[in-house]
Amino acid sequence: MVKFIFKERYNVEDLIEIVRILRSPGGCPWDKVQTHESIRKDFIEEVYEAAEAIDEKDSEHLREELGDVLLQVVFHTVLEEEKGGFVFEDVTDEICKKMIIRHPHVFGDVEADTAEQVLRNWDDIKMRTHSQKTVSEAMDGVSKTLPSLMRAEKLCKKAKKGGVYPENEDAAFDNVQARLDALRKAYESNDGELCRKELGELLFSVAGLSEYMNSDCEKLLYDTCEGFIGSFRKYEEAAIRKGIDIQGSDAKAASQIWKEISK
Repeated sequence: MVKFIFKERYNVEDLIEIVRILRSPGGCPWDKVQTHESIRKDFIEEVYEAAEAIDEKDSEHLREELGDVLLQVVFHTVLEEEKGGFVFEDVTDEICKKMIIRHPHVFGDVEADTAEQVLRNWDDIKMRTHSQKTVSEAMDGVSKTLPSLMRAEKLCKKAKKGGVYPENEDAAFDNVQARLDALRKAYESNDGELCRKELGELLFSVAGLSEYMNSDCEKLLYDTCEGFIGSFRKYEEAAIRKGIDIQGSDAKAASQIWKEISK
């Protein structure tokens, strides 16, 4: 058994020590063989589970999931520590410095009276600190591992600042309609490659439209998916009550039930 002091209450230093122990020769066979790459997916899943707890407005669940996210941060840090990369204090030092630099209206003499001004300052500072001189360089800085809809929204916002995107709501709506028309034309021409291209352009233009509605496109689609599942459940339950086989030969009757449920 490894040497470890058990406590009533633990802190982040204890978590770091636990991960070090798990990675040690006498530690856990599974933890010892993990790498940044092998637990990358776990990191993503834990963040999504924390986001789900936020959506549920469940503080207890959120506390648990934030702990799982913190474990991932610590685990990746210990992996770096082992190979002489960086330690946890380097991570906290860097984020503290970043927050101070990006809040000059709090820690400096810059004025920012609105949230919009704060965001503009944040983006400007981010570009300077990342040595980004052009909008396209800022676009390159948007993570490629984001869900594509979320990434599209971020790219549209940056494009808008560069003056190459619909300048108002009407133009954004027209852009969506134009992409929809182009998709239908491509479909009617039976050009599969062009169809895929135009469908992608349509999705991108819809993401851009959300900018003018002050909406989170990713969250809207999430809510719609949840609503669709709920509606489909009601549809199945109604079909069962009427003795209709929705996966069999009762397609017309099933379609009528769906129309009733969807009203």
